[in-house]
Amino acid sequence: MKKSQFAVFLTIVLSIYTLVNYYIFITGLHSIPDKYNYLYSAAYLFFFLSYIIGKFLERKFLNAVSAFFVWVGSFWLGAMVYYLLFVILIDIVRLFNLFFGFLPSSFYSAEYQLMFFLAVNASVILIVILGYLNAANPVKKKLNININKNAGVLKSLKIVMASDIHLGTIINRKRLRKIVNMINSLEPDIILLPGDVVDEDIESVVKQNCGEDLRALRAKYGVYAITGNHEYIGGVEPSVKYLTEHGLIELRDRTVKIADSFYIVGREDRASKGFAGILRKPLNLLLEGVDKNLPVILMDHQPVKLEEAENNGIDLQLSGHTHHGQLWPFNFITKKIYEVSMGYKQKGNTHYYVSCGVGSWGPPVRTGNRPEIVQINLNFAA
Repeated sequence: MKKSQFAVFLTIVLSIYTLVNYYIFITGLHSIPDKYNYLYSAAYLFFFLSYIIGKFLERKFLNAVSAFFVWVGSFWLGAMVYYLLFVILIDIVRLFNLFFGFLPSSFYSAEYQLMFFLAVNASVILIVILGYLNAANPVKKKLNININKNAGVLKSLKIVMASDIHLGTIINRKRLRKIVNMINSLEPDIILLPGDVVDEDIESVVKQNCGEDLRALRAKYGVYAITGNHEYIGGVEPSVKYLTEHGLIELRDRTVKIADSFYIVGREDRASKGFAGILRKPLNLLLEGVDKNLPVILMDHQPVKLEEAENNGIDLQLSGHTHHGQLWPFNFITKKIYEVSMGYKQKGNTHYYVSCGVGSWGPPVRTGNRPEIVQINLNFAA
């Protein structure tokens, strides 16, 4: 992405972030006694700036101080969503009351306003805590798929898929160790990581020595990964180099035949052009030389244009990226954007699974779904 484009993008994001926070701030300010205004304003400014300060410090001085601000700011991003929803709801009620006058006059008293202020804060804090506990405890899902093809000597294949780990300050080494242990407990034949293994900057991953836990992943046919948009956001080449040095086989517009029985195809992420000027190969060219009499499994991070896989004879496509919105009610938006926001679908002879991911981006919080590690049992024709 060109610097000018990034500057415009950053300006838009910061402007929206500032306006949303101002809207929440003003509503809260009008709900508390005047004597607490300075305390409230100082606390709000701290939370508002935390994520920005944390990300700035991470790029300059990666240490406990930067991690503290990133953690606080990340929780604030999640809380901000629900503060905004509550504030909008309150203003809608007020608007209807202007027309229909169904609320008692005491609704606008200082006592009631403070009561609502405290109730909203308690509700948001509870939502964020429960969302954090949910995000920190992935579930294991199992799916059986029949592929009507002969796979050499193989009658079946156990795939374990873990998308969108987002390794970094938030999804740290402790969380990674838990994910690795869960994956290994399923005793996979092959492990597939369809993008966003790294959140952004690889430096936090390197400093925590997360690579040693990645080395602990065990599968008969190896561990394969592809790039996601977040590898590109943070700098794709250092991320790929580090992951490769620690046991992952990166498929960047590359196809590999395994055990003379099936193929794994890994596509470069769609973000490659915008962030690095890299044009990914069209799928039909990527599949040149592939024997489609054998099962063909495709990893493509973003589940866009699903018909491409069907039209090119792919048997199974694995994707992630969507997080299925991660925070309710964003799952309704991702459902509108993507043909499959989460879960399984079959189109013709092609099977698709889009994972909501095992990690999280931004807020270490999930309220719209459970993070998941997916075991896919492929059964082949005799």
